[in-house]
Amino acid sequence: MSRVVIGGSTGFIGRHLQEKYRREGREVVTVSRSGADLSWGDQAGIDAAVDGAALVVGLAGKSVNCRYNARNRAEIFRSRLETTTALSSAIRRATAPPPLWVNSSTATIYRHAEDRPMTESTGETGTGFSVDVAKAWERALFADALPATRRVALRTAIVLGDAGVLGPIRTLARLGLGGTQRDGWWPILPGRRAAGTAHHPGARGGRQRFSWIHVDDVLGIVDFLEQRSDIDGPVNAASPHPVDNPEFMSTVWRVLGVRFGPATPRWMLELGAIGIRTETELILKSRWVLPEKLTEAGYVFRRPDLEEAVRASFAATERV
Repeated sequence: MSRVVIGGSTGFIGRHLQEKYRREGREVVTVSRSGADLSWGDQAGIDAAVDGAALVVGLAGKSVNCRYNARNRAEIFRSRLETTTALSSAIRRATAPPPLWVNSSTATIYRHAEDRPMTESTGETGTGFSVDVAKAWERALFADALPATRRVALRTAIVLGDAGVLGPIRTLARLGLGGTQRDGWWPILPGRRAAGTAHHPGARGGRQRFSWIHVDDVLGIVDFLEQRSDIDGPVNAASPHPVDNPEFMSTVWRVLGVRFGPATPRWMLELGAIGIRTETELILKSRWVLPEKLTEAGYVFRRPDLEEAVRASFAATERV
């Protein structure tokens, strides 16, 4: 029975992976801050679990759905780098190292893109705090010499499913709020400019691109990577059919059977973000990402259509 080690196992994707592998009869060892077989402070336990494993999946990291103050910024970095280093150290010391290590990264590593899509071969990295986090995360993944272990940085787009971004959007829709989210001018304080946490005005008319993927395809991609020993390095985990913000929001409204809400200007978004302790970058940055490596390798997406993916997500939420 092949063993899978899942770091960051209590999150959205980790929960789905656990359920899937246990249904398949695989041995699953989980690592998390709490509620798992091992804690991140138990390096000896992590070493033992990784030695002889068939697959290691790293998903740990504090959610970026927060205000980017100094304390949260430090924790976003620390939670990714320390856990990735712990897995890398365990693999380096293993007598029988795992053949594959898939570690989370993010499609946010690419620049704000309105002119063309970003692929693994032609994409351009951006600037600012979120990009710095992504680059540091990938450096930690590839830092050690691990000749027996193939490594993949899964640059994941916004994940749809029974948790995540669709929950608050559904609430807004039922209140008749939260239509197209429109960028515009907003004062940038010196501290935020220095920290790289300010969103500079980008797409007009709410035309920022929205790259997405359904959680079923995240699971499918990890399976595909186990089967394809020729794929390594950065891999874009995103649907081949990205949309823009108005199309995404109108699709959600149509699935819910409610009238499309009024557009929301930047100033309202900024005030709302302060109120709910998040950042407008998460909805105003234009993420236009295509899964070049997966498409060329022949991966067949399970949920490539946005409306079907949104319907499946809401149906799964009602079952939970």
